[in-house]
Amino acid sequence: MTAQQYPSPDLWVGPLDAKLGLEVISVTANRATGRAPVAGNTQPFGLWHGGATATIMETLGSLAANAHSGPGRQAVGTELNVSHLRTARQGWVHGEATALHLGRTSAVYSIELRDDDAALLASGRLSCRILDQRAGLG
Repeated sequence: MTAQQYPSPDLWVGPLDAKLGLEVISVTANRATGRAPVAGNTQPFGLWHGGATATIMETLGSLAANAHSGPGRQAVGTELNVSHLRTARQGWVHGEATALHLGRTSAVYSIELRDDDAALLASGRLSCRILDQRAGLG
């Protein structure tokens, strides 16, 4: 990650991520890791919320893709798919995004979320397009 893109690791967490309590642990082009508490991120039945899963996956994959993109470029998510395999009721959810493809105009990540006992909660894939910042994002 360039200092221009991310002046401080504190800025790796956006407003939605902060609401989830997401803690980003590490970010490189090949891998990003983080975790969030189950408490405060449940659906009405007390189970880990699928929306929290999608948010963490998108954030970790996008951070890694932006680390790959290089100066003057920015990665944006274009497709996210998630398979919810099991749930959590307490503790922390740990995420890891691992690069599957690092190209000039795209990056693809496999993302897994696990509970404190390392049981797989969800598996996903994020595709990102890498844009020239001069071209704009809209």
